[in-house]
Amino acid sequence: MKKTAPDEPATTTVADVLIAELEAWGITLFFGIPGASSLPLVEAIRKNPNVRYIVVRHEETAALAASAYNKFTGKIAVCLTIAGPGATNLATGLYDAKEDRASVLSINGQVKMQYGGPGGIQEIDQDAFFRPITVFNNTIVDPAMAIKLLTRALRYAIVDRGVAQLSIPNDIQAAPLDPAHCERETCLPSVSVAPTDEAIRAVVEAIDGAKRPVILAGFGAMNAAGAVLDLAEKLQAPVVTTLRAKGILPDDNEWLAGVHGELGTPHALMLVLKSDLVIACGMSFSGHTNIPPGKKAVQIDIDPAQLGKHPLVAAAWGDCAIALPRIVREVRPREDEAGRQWLADKRQEWSDRLDREADPEAIPIRPPYIMKVLSETLPEDAVISIDVGDNQWWFGRNFRMKRQQFAMSGYLGTMAFGLPGAIAARLAYPEKTVVCIVGDGGFSMVMADFITAVKYDLPIIVVVLSNRELAMIREEQREEGYPPYGIDLTNPDFAAYAEACGATGIRVTRPPDLEGAVKKAISMNAPVIIDIETDPKRLG
Repeated sequence: MKKTAPDEPATTTVADVLIAELEAWGITLFFGIPGASSLPLVEAIRKNPNVRYIVVRHEETAALAASAYNKFTGKIAVCLTIAGPGATNLATGLYDAKEDRASVLSINGQVKMQYGGPGGIQEIDQDAFFRPITVFNNTIVDPAMAIKLLTRALRYAIVDRGVAQLSIPNDIQAAPLDPAHCERETCLPSVSVAPTDEAIRAVVEAIDGAKRPVILAGFGAMNAAGAVLDLAEKLQAPVVTTLRAKGILPDDNEWLAGVHGELGTPHALMLVLKSDLVIACGMSFSGHTNIPPGKKAVQIDIDPAQLGKHPLVAAAWGDCAIALPRIVREVRPREDEAGRQWLADKRQEWSDRLDREADPEAIPIRPPYIMKVLSETLPEDAVISIDVGDNQWWFGRNFRMKRQQFAMSGYLGTMAFGLPGAIAARLAYPEKTVVCIVGDGGFSMVMADFITAVKYDLPIIVVVLSNRELAMIREEQREEGYPPYGIDLTNPDFAAYAEACGATGIRVTRPPDLEGAVKKAISMNAPVIIDIETDPKRLG
């Protein structure tokens, strides 16, 4: 009779060690699609009960979701895909992370070492492909270097606030590895920078010398909202924001003047024009914000490369959360009752204007009315992911923030961000209402991944502004003197599509039905699409 050998202990592989190391760093969320060149990594995830692999329908969704996850939480998520087409499909989402300085780790399979080079199936030069996108980019070819390179990738992603990429050949993933024999480095869990005393004094001196200062808060000040308000109250200075910093203060705060730029408030623009000092906090002076050349300014920013893009009289390199409280302590208090009353009057005028724009009878439904209903109906702590296009324009201009949090594709400005962002938000905040505001153009780019929300039971509300055209492109064509062309869309019934996915779809064609539809979607705590027949016209 043949003897049966006792079970051999399972061999720990490079893939097992890498996934366990990521778990030890608190990185437990993976987005991607499995395939031949990533199977050992996928198996390592399957065996680890403390990590989660969200399998999407297109790798672009994986990368956009990972980027959004970092924007919402400051934590790192991982893209895990195969070699070749899996890697190339990540490009748009990873570029979004690169441009908005979001920390993302991309781990990509690669063909076995023996098949590398021209002619290998699904083999491309991934190092070359990822080089323009990444702050760290390498291939693991020696198992003993696996942990060292992973830790280095994480350190670069955190410190340089960008994308780190590791390609790992399939046979290296499956190779046995004792982690005790690995070279190691230390990974920093977070990075903050404190400005020098001299820099703080220079900024304070400039502020004390100003008669009409304005605080201009960007996304980099979102973690310092309390200090921004403290500074506004002490200086009695209005707060103007970039679009990405919308919500740093609630819209009902007396010191908030609103967003600056094309879709901002008239009084925000007026305040900046009439100011004798702009106090720029965590903002980059981009073309979208459009600060007038020559405007006197001081700047506080954690990224030294941003300092001085606009001429400055003083600058402080540091985290706004560290720098602003020190500035608040040292600046002299100001009194400006006339300015305070002027701002209150202008805020009321703007609020009245938004109310007038929100026509409750117009059919198709006007975007200002949609934003008014969402503003009044969504919970104060809702998490909102917005897309790019006219939906973003109307949100930035007409949505009135309370304590909600939102994310968007900023500098890259890619359509299709909204849905992946909502998926990431729901995974990050399972106890909160998560809403995606998106146009029909952006949603249809990634609508296959609505079923990902259904598959993983992720309650998200997708509000589709269905105007049957690329409305922002129509506006751009009009501004440049071109006739509308190539912008018309043939849409499916998005509500019926939701039902086909096993979710709930609500089609809204009349303004009186919108509030009830939103309230119903919130109460269901399930994936829902609200398909709103929307007027594509802007104002006038």
